[in-house]
Amino acid sequence: MPKISHTAEIMPESAIRMLTPYADQAKADGIKVYHLNIGAPDIKSPASAAEAVAGFKFDHLPYSNSAGTYALRRAIIEKYYKPNGIDFELEDLLVTVAGSEALTMVFQAACDPGDEVLIMEPFYCNYNTFSLMNRVKIVAVHTDIRDGFRLPSAEVIEKHITSRTKAILICNPSNPTGTLYTKKDLLALGEICRRHDIFLISDEAYREFCYTSEPYFSAMQIPGMQQNVILVDSASKRYNLCGARIGCIISHNRDVIKLVTKIAQARLCPPVLGQVATYGALSADKEYFAAVRKEYIARRDFTIKALNAIPGVYSPTPEGAFYTVAELPVKNASDFCKWLLTDFHPGGETVMVTPAEPFYKTKGAGRNQVRIAYVLEVPELKKALKILADGLKVYNS
Repeated sequence: MPKISHTAEIMPESAIRMLTPYADQAKADGIKVYHLNIGAPDIKSPASAAEAVAGFKFDHLPYSNSAGTYALRRAIIEKYYKPNGIDFELEDLLVTVAGSEALTMVFQAACDPGDEVLIMEPFYCNYNTFSLMNRVKIVAVHTDIRDGFRLPSAEVIEKHITSRTKAILICNPSNPTGTLYTKKDLLALGEICRRHDIFLISDEAYREFCYTSEPYFSAMQIPGMQQNVILVDSASKRYNLCGARIGCIISHNRDVIKLVTKIAQARLCPPVLGQVATYGALSADKEYFAAVRKEYIARRDFTIKALNAIPGVYSPTPEGAFYTVAELPVKNASDFCKWLLTDFHPGGETVMVTPAEPFYKTKGAGRNQVRIAYVLEVPELKKALKILADGLKVYNS
């Protein structure tokens, strides 16, 4: 029998989807499953996105430019970034197949096999896959649930930097924790990257979902970091266009853009209809985002209060995104999450949450934690979290 790839063989399953077969079986058995495991909100996309696709007439569908259509790239700059205080040129931007491809391309452009990228843990579990695909080593800098997963000191971070370190990667606000890094945090990270002459890769897919009174501070706004910062972004969460699969890479470092453009040419172009939908979504007004933000704050507040009311459960209050990590009174959250789907169906319903251990690199860390995506309306969240609370009581008895 031919020998398969060792690299592919050791790639981890997605923690977010690894329990899907059990959820599918529960549904096949007539069980209703409340999905708090995946960042797929029930928020409506801007009407302008659907209108753009409906109005797009064609008798054939050609490739776009490998960097994305001119119209979309120009709209991203003029309609979104400039109004948010971030200015750059068309040549600094490349449209990608969502944020996932953007991160993969950035690893390819910034790193050689064996190079290291520092990431604060817990981190988005698919970063593991992107790094393995490119033979890049993730070095985890631990953060703690009890202080809200705050950014460690420069001294702690710099202890992890070696001669092979090429970048620090952050997700701000964070998936999975909802932690929001402040302007002070970003300036400190910028200083570390300048001092060691490494990249700062900033995944800002959740930028629109910040719940503090302070204006969002982007890595692109750090003074003197034009050549070090690589911004990764996505339309998936901001406009709830997950299926459009459109993201982008932005950097003032033209060498980086030149390299990712070569990589982009090999895959020809991003999805054209996804680009059309995203172009339409960029016309969404401030009222759209204000309403979405208000809704997420309500969901967050309910979720955190309900979680912390369950005996033995602790969750810090997230300041952004629509996730939180909660500590449970169990030894192995993965077993508990699976048990909810296979064995606990009060009233013909159950809840699906994500084990948090795969979001950590440190062995054994997060074993009693789960990531919860508060992506349902409050009445649905109320039912789901009651099932979680009752499930813990039965499971531990």
